[in-house]
Amino acid sequence: MLSRLLAAAAVLALAAGPVAAQTLDKIKQRGVIVVGTKADYKPFGFRDPSGNIVGFEPDLAAEVAKKLGVKLQLEPVVSSNRMQFLQQGKIDLMIATMNDKPDRRQVVGIVEPLYYASGVNILSAKKVGLKRWEQLKNQKVCGIQGAWYNKPVAEQYGADFISFKGQAEAETALLQGNCIGWVYDDTAFAERLANPKFAAFEMPLPTILEEPWGIAVRLEEREGPWGKFMSETIAEWHRSGRLIELEKKWQIPPSAFLEKMHEQYKNKKAS
Repeated sequence: MLSRLLAAAAVLALAAGPVAAQTLDKIKQRGVIVVGTKADYKPFGFRDPSGNIVGFEPDLAAEVAKKLGVKLQLEPVVSSNRMQFLQQGKIDLMIATMNDKPDRRQVVGIVEPLYYASGVNILSAKKVGLKRWEQLKNQKVCGIQGAWYNKPVAEQYGADFISFKGQAEAETALLQGNCIGWVYDDTAFAERLANPKFAAFEMPLPTILEEPWGIAVRLEEREGPWGKFMSETIAEWHRSGRLIELEKKWQIPPSAFLEKMHEQYKNKKAS
């Protein structure tokens, strides 16, 4: 999959020629920005009872649209298609819980500064009694297609992954006992553990592989006007503490990453 994405990125870059596509201008001309976000990752992006996509990241998308003076269109994405959607022009911007990894930087334009961070953990039934990551050896665990940490967890701890397209499918498989646990972002489990539905479950192991998240534009636009606009926008979110405010709004446990970034940026002047 990754090799195909890299090849596609190279073709798109060549097709763009010396002048990168001006997505920023296109957004302003059409009066609408299309942002890819998760719709199955509460509280970062999920559907409310009316079917609207809401959450921490849709709020960020709304702020970008407001800053540009355009309407917002949210496009639901999952880990296995979010980069392709950006490459193919189905979305103008991706804000979709994506960890910043070197191989992904060859496919899409991850903008700096980064905006959030998460680690990897496992949600399992208390009766399983997990105490160490090494206990996953030769055990079936649920996972999500396209999650970068599936491979290192499988290689380091010997876990046998059953991968699903989205969270709903992985959750169902876990509840039905088709795997001993679900390996995923620790941020995705905090909300579930507060739900009586998961009273018999726990997140028993230490979080590993903590990595920051990146907002992305098309690869050829990372250093262009659109990438620079987003870079300045994210820096302002850190400077003002806006990301910390949204974290509180959505009742997300305080992030040491956001505190650190706010301290780093709060005394920097906007460019």
